[in-house]
Amino acid sequence: MLFRSKTERLTTADAFDGFSDTDWDTPSLCDGWRNRDTLAHIVATAELTTGGFLGGMVRNGFSFTRMVAGDIRRVGADDPATLVGRLRTAANGQNHPPGPVASMLMEIVVHGEDIAFALGKPIHHSNEGLLGAADFAKNAQPLVGCRKRIAGLSLHATDHEWSTGTGPEVRGPLVALLLAMSGRKAALDSLTGDGVEILRTRD
Repeated sequence: MLFRSKTERLTTADAFDGFSDTDWDTPSLCDGWRNRDTLAHIVATAELTTGGFLGGMVRNGFSFTRMVAGDIRRVGADDPATLVGRLRTAANGQNHPPGPVASMLMEIVVHGEDIAFALGKPIHHSNEGLLGAADFAKNAQPLVGCRKRIAGLSLHATDHEWSTGTGPEVRGPLVALLLAMSGRKAALDSLTGDGVEILRTRD
């Protein structure tokens, strides 16, 4: 799984090459974050060690939100081209914060798409990376809330052999399903089925 995260980080860095300043200043799918802020978060997470995570939580009064905001300010002081280079370097390391390694795969795929999907630009994910991120996300609850968000719904990918759940259907490309599971309502317009309107009502 760590190898898949490495591959997806490199793929994502490649997709970001050549983005303009306007692209980086465009709002991402993360509320309140520009694309350059989301990139800073991706890099900060990719470089984070267990010790760094614990120290950051202590310094920020055990507020995860405050720690993330501080990391974005600190890492985001670098220009986007430098940050893309740092992402490539981090992809070849072994660092990750505490928690399941699979969460890092979901992290890079979803946040990469927070940038690329918002711009209408593709990231050429590996099948293994995208499927692994979706398989983790469908049961993920702390911090991301995916499991509760899709409860009672049936999700079916139209471009991969992947589905989960029972109930009203939500159908579409796996990237859009993954973003919808993660609470990105902008992806819902790429999906069809009776379950889409239910998802629109869920935070």
